[in-house]
Amino acid sequence: MKQTETIQEFYTRVPQANPAGLSLNNAGAGHFNIFSRNACFPKTSYIRRDFYKISLIIGTGKLYYANKWILIDRPALLFSNPIIPYSWEAISDIQEGWFCLFTEDFIHPVERRESLQDSPLFQVGGSPVFFIDHQQQEELSAIFRKMLTEMESIYTHKYDLLRNYLHIIIHEAMKMQPAETYKKNHNASSRITSLFLELLERQFPVDTPETNLQLRTANDFARSLSIHVNSLNRSVKDITGKTTTKHISSRIIKEAQALLTHTDWNISEIAYSLGFEYPAYFNNFFKRQTQLTPSEARKSLENNPV
Repeated sequence: MKQTETIQEFYTRVPQANPAGLSLNNAGAGHFNIFSRNACFPKTSYIRRDFYKISLIIGTGKLYYANKWILIDRPALLFSNPIIPYSWEAISDIQEGWFCLFTEDFIHPVERRESLQDSPLFQVGGSPVFFIDHQQQEELSAIFRKMLTEMESIYTHKYDLLRNYLHIIIHEAMKMQPAETYKKNHNASSRITSLFLELLERQFPVDTPETNLQLRTANDFARSLSIHVNSLNRSVKDITGKTTTKHISSRIIKEAQALLTHTDWNISEIAYSLGFEYPAYFNNFFKRQTQLTPSEARKSLENNPV
């Protein structure tokens, strides 16, 4: 897999997306742009981006993220964040809709520093896809069209208006889920758990065979968060119902499955990149978690992605 793609690298890869030569801080401290999906690539690389992206997908295809894939067989909203790697594989020849990309600084100016990672739409472990009906498609399409028109205007405060349109899309998506989904627990255990999950996820995707995970145990994460390991374990178990070790093991298995599916690295390279000193340790760990050897899993995943 490749390194994380930046906005500048996106524009280098797709120069037609930025014919006006927009700066990386075109909206003040942040960046925003919007595009039609009519000319989108039929397949994108499985990598992480360093920007947020919201897509209104009209067309069919497969979305790959972590060790999962979702069949997009009807209109949908897709919320992509910088922590989760993903790729898109079109099925239908016709791909319509729009997508906008933006940075954290654009959506949350200096005076409002809450992170989008706290939003249910972008949180780790959530579903990034919201299927929509015909009425929702019409309403959302109208907003995206207004954004596209406004992006080309010379209105002095156009980025304030674009930010408002973006917030409307976000709120429309939040309305599609039960209200209890968005209740937020502000206690210490919730905050510790949130920091742990974010720190865990930021180690992925593994970009090269030379990568070696630095945080692999509960003690590693506790030291990084400057808390006692017992406090970390208690908080994570109270909030999620799963142990810290279970979260770590599950995430390493997800990454191993992704590497088996999306790279041609051999088993030893995958083992070393995930922090295992010897391939045999990795084989035993993987089989204990999945009941398959890595080689058996690779054959299975190639035919039937999880």
